[in-house]
Amino acid sequence: MRLGQMRGLIIAAAVAAVMSACSKPEPVVIVEAPPPPPPPPLALNQGVADAASIYVAFIRDVSTIPAGGFQDAESIQAAMRRGAAYDPATLSRGMIAYGSILALQSPEFVQGVRSFAVDPTVRAELVANISRDPTYAATLPGADAAAGLIVATLNQDVAALTAIAEGVEGDAYTIQERRDPRRRWAVQPIANREVRLDSVKTISAGQMLPSAEDSARLFAAANSGSGLSLAGSASSGPYTPAVVHALAIAALAALGAGGEDARSNTEALSIEANAQFCLDMSKLNLFQCLAASRPSYEDMFCIGRHIVRDLATCTTEAVTPRTLAPAPDTMIAEVSPVAAEATTAALEATEPGPN
Repeated sequence: MRLGQMRGLIIAAAVAAVMSACSKPEPVVIVEAPPPPPPPPLALNQGVADAASIYVAFIRDVSTIPAGGFQDAESIQAAMRRGAAYDPATLSRGMIAYGSILALQSPEFVQGVRSFAVDPTVRAELVANISRDPTYAATLPGADAAAGLIVATLNQDVAALTAIAEGVEGDAYTIQERRDPRRRWAVQPIANREVRLDSVKTISAGQMLPSAEDSARLFAAANSGSGLSLAGSASSGPYTPAVVHALAIAALAALGAGGEDARSNTEALSIEANAQFCLDMSKLNLFQCLAASRPSYEDMFCIGRHIVRDLATCTTEAVTPRTLAPAPDTMIAEVSPVAAEATTAALEATEPGPN
């Protein structure tokens, strides 16, 4: 190689080295992971709202039974037909469904549950846990506030029903007094007693349909987490199975897992054996009471004791742990036909002699 060529190569290499040293390094590009998707919106299906509307409408209807002052035998029978028109299984499911919507009115509970919904994996695991074991919902943040709303609201129904029951039962004795002008027809034997009993049994077996207006209102309140004017203080556990099931349905809704595609889950959670059994026994007691009842004042007693009071008692048992349950004389107990007749005999013993 000639000296000139060598010199040229050396110069070119030096220039390349200088240029390389002066060039700026390529910037490092950091690719950030996309943010996680937002949790699904709160969702509770129409079926829960429909079931809750049945309970709300029926309790409202029973609350119109006069606490006293029936003016004729037909008004007693009308109250009987109105109060007996429930299916224990449907009413029990409606009460739990209503409880779930009450729970969704608690911001503490909804926000507490939804704090677990950001991570899809955590959310899916929580949904599976609640579906498998409803008591899991009672351990979530804000459960005490939601339970407090359920207990306080249903206890308002209990207080109203109890006042009516006491009035009707008391009037069953008052109407027998000589100075009461209603006594004339109240002590007369009921015509077609067997037909009357069969009619009540038929009414009891009828289908309970949702109230469109109540259902729409409850559906909106459930899916917005607001709209019902409620008040209640936090209620610490242990909770009754009915309250636990209501919390479980509400928790699924707060996780976005209670919508139309989750009806099978919410319907299964609305079934609770204890609440339904109490109402089943109440209806049996009503039939036995009517089978033994003869004059109208005894039918009044059956309405007060085995429709209105039993509804209050069953609701109390549904929201109150057994350790805090009412005294034994207010509890539902199975009544045999002999016991029912003894109750009727006790009423007859208080009847004054004829004018």
